[in-house]
Amino acid sequence: MWAIVQGWLVRNILTLLGYAAAAAAVAAVLLGARQAGRNAERVDRMRKTIEVQRDQLEAATRRPRDRDDLTRRMRDGTY
Repeated sequence: MWAIVQGWLVRNILTLLGYAAAAAAVAAVLLGARQAGRNAERVDRMRKTIEVQRDQLEAATRRPRDRDDLTRRMRDGTY
């Protein structure tokens, strides 16, 4: 029995190695695409976070400086 299996294995070793290499290449491509998707999502999240922070800083620069400025802006309707 072992002689039959060994003979078949010797004849087809290159084919089996080729299949294994092709499977490994497909797996590498799939894992690479998955990682690229994660990186794209991370970049989008960071971009949104930076936009919110920038909006908050801009709003902080337009805030009333003291109570008099606050009352003046509320009376003018520019608050």
